[in-house]
Amino acid sequence: MALPDNSSGVPEGLPFPEIIELNVGGQVYITRYSTLTSVPDSRLWEMFSQKSPAGLARDTKGRFFVDRDGFLFRYILDYMRDQQLVLPDHFPERGRLQREAEFFNLPELVKLLAPKISKQNSLGEEGCQSDPEDSSPSTDATHSLATLGAAAAACSTLGSGGVDGKRSGFITIGYRGSYTLGRDSQTDAKFRRVARIMVCGKTSLAKEVFGETLNESRDPDRPPERYTSRYYLKFTFLEQAFDKLADAGFHMVACNSTGTCAFAHDQTDDKIWTSYTEYVFYRE
Repeated sequence: MALPDNSSGVPEGLPFPEIIELNVGGQVYITRYSTLTSVPDSRLWEMFSQKSPAGLARDTKGRFFVDRDGFLFRYILDYMRDQQLVLPDHFPERGRLQREAEFFNLPELVKLLAPKISKQNSLGEEGCQSDPEDSSPSTDATHSLATLGAAAAACSTLGSGGVDGKRSGFITIGYRGSYTLGRDSQTDAKFRRVARIMVCGKTSLAKEVFGETLNESRDPDRPPERYTSRYYLKFTFLEQAFDKLADAGFHMVACNSTGTCAFAHDQTDDKIWTSYTEYVFYRE
């Protein structure tokens, strides 16, 4: 007796195939129907529990389309497979992933991603939050600098002592740089001068190290024990900043950098590379 033809892969009584292709923000994922419906009342469960897929958006190749962050969706899908959260070490986008979990209506995942508060009222895996006053609107670079620098500076309370009467603490400096690179030869690279070196940390430490070479964009009378990301240096030589920090007894303990690339002009193959770099210094 001939078996019934079910070449479409759609289980009997269900409007969706067992293997489903998704396009999430331009990233393609292939998963099982049972995975997408594994968390009742979630947004994906609601989407794929419908009687007909006709109302769901599709891309040009017929894949179901979801207009969300395609990179972070891998962690959403991974959680829906076994309801466990596994993230890489030093994962930098925990807050954004929590927002994605809220969108997909995954309350248990939201709880797992929420900052953990220790008995000392300090944040656990998330580090220390910046001064609320420093969260006022500013450039992306300054905001990023405030997040890393203020978090490091707040954690300096673990060692409040110092040598030679000098207080311990963190100072973070950051800068943007860019250069234009031709297609054929790296010798044609045209570097642009560093426009500004920004300083983040405790006001008293920054003034001690950089003195008269320190500028502040506003609030010049900020209390010395407050943290600020509004400082920048009057000079634009990183080596000079490093020398001043070394003379004051600071040592570099961390650094990070991000970069982007874009074509300089539509008519040429020249590319502009732009980077933002931060260095964290600590004095015991």
